[in-house]
Amino acid sequence: MKRYFISQENFSAVLKEVGELLRLEKVGAIPTETFYGLACNPFSQKALERLVDIKGREEGKPILLLLGRLDDLLLVAERVPPLGLKLIKLFWPGPLTLVLPAKKNLPKLITAGTGTVGVRLSSLELTRKVAQAFGGPITGTSANKSNEPAISDPEELLKKLPDLDFILDAGKTEGKAPSTVVSVVENRLELIREGAIPFEEIKRKLEEA
Repeated sequence: MKRYFISQENFSAVLKEVGELLRLEKVGAIPTETFYGLACNPFSQKALERLVDIKGREEGKPILLLLGRLDDLLLVAERVPPLGLKLIKLFWPGPLTLVLPAKKNLPKLITAGTGTVGVRLSSLELTRKVAQAFGGPITGTSANKSNEPAISDPEELLKKLPDLDFILDAGKTEGKAPSTVVSVVENRLELIREGAIPFEEIKRKLEEA
């Protein structure tokens, strides 16, 4: 496993190398504003199968995606309902995952056959830069064994997931709660997982807007 430590001096070089590893279908752990996530090429069956194997994840669970920039959204989402656009304006970048109608070409391991995809634009610049270095959306499912707690400490990651190809070590992440996940597929707000942003706050801000 390659372990990269980020500094001002090596920032560009490390990002370039990590982007190349992702294009080579490698799987690694990267920091987000919540916990560490597992990053790979979401359009590569080989990379996705390796991610699922490392995580020990049962089939039938979708894998959320992280964007490098807002424009990348339409590479994976078929459309963004008006309610989704409002939430993007209010909460992105930030720990809110939106479930949207998925592009037909997305691998089944991403959508779990639901026809939908969970996407977010992280508020951590480093997370966005990794996706930009790759050249498009990347996976961002939590970096842990399935059904175990999410991990915020890179030292714990090294012990729990020794089979990773690389880890982008930015020290401990905030790690208080995962992203909140809401569906807006039918232009109707539906809570899937309460997380870093309370659902009541989401509803309140939508009403105010």
